Amino acid sequence: MTRQGRGRRTLLERELELSAVDHALTELCGEPADDSAGPRAGGVIAFAGPGGAGKTALLGEVRRRAAARGCTVLSARAGEQEQGVAFHVVRQLFQPVLAATGEEAHRRILGGWYDIVAPAVGLVVSAEGGSPDPHGVRDGLDWLVTRFAVQRAPVVMILDDAHWADAESLDWLTRFAPRAVDLPMLLAVGYRPDELSADAAALRGLTERQGSRPRLLAPLTPGAVGRMVREVLGAGADESFCRECWAVTGGNPFEVVELTAKVRERDLKPQSDNLAHLRELVSTAKESGLTDRLSRLGTSAVRLAWAVAVLGSEATPALAADVSGLSTIETAELALRLADARIFTPPRPSPEKRPLEFLHPLIATAVYRAIPAALRVAMHGSAAATVLSAGRGSGAAGRHLLELHPEADPWVVRHLRAAAREYLRAGAPDTARRCLARALREPPSLQERPAVLYELGCAAQLSEPAVTVNHLRAALEEPALGPELRESITYRLAQAYGHSGRMEEAAQLVAAEAGRAGSARTRLRMQAEQIMWNMFRADGQDSPARSRRLARLVDRLSGRGMAERYLRGLRAFDAMTRGEPAATALRHADEALGDGLSWTDDEWGFEVPILVALTFLHCDQPGRAEELFANGVAECERKGWRGAHLAFGLTLLGYVRYRRGALAEAEELAREGLRIADLVGPETPAHWTAVGTLIQTLLSRGRVEEAQEFAAEHSCGGNTLQALQALLCPDAPTVRGELLLARNMHSEARQRLTQVGLRMDRRGMRNPAWCPWQLHLAQSLALTEPRQAAEVARDAVRRARQFGAHSMIGRALHTAGLVTQGPERLRLLAEAVDHLERSPSAYDLAVALVDHGTALRRIGLPQEAGDRLYRGLEGAVQCGADALAVRARDELSATGLRPLQLRADHGSPLTSQEQAAAERAALGWGDDRIGDELGLEEREVTQVLSGVYRKVGTDRTGLAKVLGAPVGVTIGARVPRPVSGR
Repeated sequence: MTRQGRGRRTLLERELELSAVDHALTELCGEPADDSAGPRAGGVIAFAGPGGAGKTALLGEVRRRAAARGCTVLSARAGEQEQGVAFHVVRQLFQPVLAATGEEAHRRILGGWYDIVAPAVGLVVSAEGGSPDPHGVRDGLDWLVTRFAVQRAPVVMILDDAHWADAESLDWLTRFAPRAVDLPMLLAVGYRPDELSADAAALRGLTERQGSRPRLLAPLTPGAVGRMVREVLGAGADESFCRECWAVTGGNPFEVVELTAKVRERDLKPQSDNLAHLRELVSTAKESGLTDRLSRLGTSAVRLAWAVAVLGSEATPALAADVSGLSTIETAELALRLADARIFTPPRPSPEKRPLEFLHPLIATAVYRAIPAALRVAMHGSAAATVLSAGRGSGAAGRHLLELHPEADPWVVRHLRAAAREYLRAGAPDTARRCLARALREPPSLQERPAVLYELGCAAQLSEPAVTVNHLRAALEEPALGPELRESITYRLAQAYGHSGRMEEAAQLVAAEAGRAGSARTRLRMQAEQIMWNMFRADGQDSPARSRRLARLVDRLSGRGMAERYLRGLRAFDAMTRGEPAATALRHADEALGDGLSWTDDEWGFEVPILVALTFLHCDQPGRAEELFANGVAECERKGWRGAHLAFGLTLLGYVRYRRGALAEAEELAREGLRIADLVGPETPAHWTAVGTLIQTLLSRGRVEEAQEFAAEHSCGGNTLQALQALLCPDAPTVRGELLLARNMHSEARQRLTQVGLRMDRRGMRNPAWCPWQLHLAQSLALTEPRQAAEVARDAVRRARQFGAHSMIGRALHTAGLVTQGPERLRLLAEAVDHLERSPSAYDLAVALVDHGTALRRIGLPQEAGDRLYRGLEGAVQCGADALAVRARDELSATGLRPLQLRADHGSPLTSQEQAAAERAALGWGDDRIGDELGLEEREVTQVLSGVYRKVGTDRTGLAKVLGAPVGVTIGARVPRPVSGR
């Protein structure tokens, strides 16, 4: 290195790296004089190399150059001793920004994410708040950093020694990094490739995802080492001496700097006569030599250095003095001596507040490893007590307590449990589990052990329910288990079973607890849980008898406690699935709902609130169901719950949109629900619910091949679906049968749907609104066994009329019409349309209109057919049912009517070519497909449509809204509207 003004050094042989830095900063900041510069472009730049290769110096230069360009700079440095401290790096990045303001400003900065993100960034929040899951905290940090990058652009975020970053910070960083390219943000990272842990391995791909590779720092050449030697030792240094310095250090910049400092301290002449001394001096900079050098400074200096190594980034002079047993004055004096010996960094302003630091992480590692093992454990114990006395909380003490040997110390157990609660509140369940597992090994007292096992089991329930089972089962077997804790453990274990698809085990567990319960309240609660988990079982053993018992139990209820309300919710769902009159199901659902049901209550699950919402949906009140699901999703998001709860909420909200005919929105919500469900774990009830909803939606949109490919990708075959224990909405085997039918595999569909019918009837689930297996079965029978098809359809109509919901009566009549011949077909289809017009099911109405119009055309009634087909076409377009829209258009063409008619209110009439292109664009066709049909190049299609948009006064997405029709047909006159309460 060569010295420049104010002691700053120029980096030698790092021109390529610095050029890359300048290029990245230019892309980020733009040229001030260039008013035409494009949007700022961020990204990732990473420097990799062994310890001492100069990564820190390079990142320091990034900081300097970024600040000179007016960038906002955030920086953090991971530490070897802090790898187990959750969000340690995240807090370093954001605490300087938050430290100068109070809670009011913090809430303004973090917005609606305050309760979720505040603990992760180091802010003190109420311990009574919920525990977000890791996905929620990541989403909150993404929002915070994105907002910060936009508000304080351009932003440079620097992370040094990233190979030591804590798992939680690293997990967030590696997931967020790809977004940097779309933000005014540069992420600069330095790490040692040979020291990457399994958790940090994702760092290798950070820059590769941005189209480049980490920049590996090469050792310095002999020439560069010679320049550094002569700068420190004088221009007269021998060439042979300089080359030997290069040879003994391997060109490592840190070792060269340390070696030249030692030569100057020893007052050695930089001549060939002293070459033999160089290797001896090099060894003093490494572990054994460093230990000797530290020992020569005295016992007190050694104790202080050891204390700083144990405390890590927490090593303020006051804490280091306590741990080392020194006075404050001694600590300050020794810190200066250690800095003069190039072990500590030189003191900075306000030294009493700033942590003491080693000159280089290599020195810190060497000092820590030199502490005798037994003494190191004792010092961690002292550090834990000191940190707690300083008011830094159990979380800060936790990493020290993890290093202690088990000694059955209640104090250690108490603070490890408290540390786990802090980590859970911050959204770091893995770190919490480490603390609780260590507390279990202490071990706790027999009276405290069940609680530790319970907390250990609950730590992963939101994101990994299957992990909780063993610990909760062990907790139930503890002899010193009180009734209240036993009830909580049983409830949590049943949830863990249920969310993993093990409904039978969940039901058996709570049944056993109900028989053991000593209080009426506990017994009633466990009975409710037993009924619920049995209700969710796919085999449905003894379902009719259970339904009768549930009805009798609910009829005897007189109170309005939560257990009673949950039982009424179960009664509402059971009445709906059995096909009792919709009014009965709605009455119980209203009584269960009361003033609202929480999805995130710690004592009550979200399952019954979901069942109540599904009851409203199938009773033709999708508006109420949508409101309940939307509120549940919002509640989960407020608490930072991004696990199974949110996956179910989003998917079932999508299912409501599917039932209402908003197919594009349904597809989007189901895909998001599936993404979150797969983060929790594959082949769970949340996963299969999302898969079934998405397949049904794709089929309704006419994308049969895509639905088949998706089903194959997610193993929606017979063996997998038959192995499911859980009752799902939509029913997975029925969805499979519907897919087979759409692919014209009638025999296979018939076999599948017959099995579904046997299972549903055995369970007493006779409502086709819940499971429309009869509708699909009738269509699969129509070609080969028309009489049986008509009989199946008529039975579905009888069941639907008994239930009384217009949407289901209409769907059943529509199916009956499709499988019936002669005049009766027209009557059934007309009645189906009449019922569906009084329902909220826009897609089902569109299908019925098109089928009714088709039947009218075939008997020679084009005017009546046109009315039905035009309305069906508009409904299909509005719902996003592309294949149905194409079929309606083809039927209109066969009737001799124009499939679409655009009113050109803002220009001259459309040409025939413009009209033809507009018709197809309004149906969602791509330019390439339009060109193929009209014999135009894609660019010509674009030009034609541009003319249409000018004349009609809208864009592609607005074409459907300006549709008109010939022969006096007014489109949109009878589009279904939700009635009150829907």
